[in-house]
Amino acid sequence: MEPYNAAPRLSRPRTGRMIAGVCAGLGRRFGMSATTVRLLFVLSCLLPGPQIIIYVILWVLLPSE
Repeated sequence: MEPYNAAPRLSRPRTGRMIAGVCAGLGRRFGMSATTVRLLFVLSCLLPGPQIIIYVILWVLLPSE
């Protein structure tokens, strides 16, 4: 049993997935909607950086529920 103030575990949900569930899992973990996390991810792709590589790594490393 988790304590009341414990944050949800970081995992990819089985429902509510668009592609791999990474954004949905991150949103649930940090108390944000999956749509907000997806929008932030898409906007971050306009900037230079390894966003796509990080997404793929999280896809591989995050366990499913």
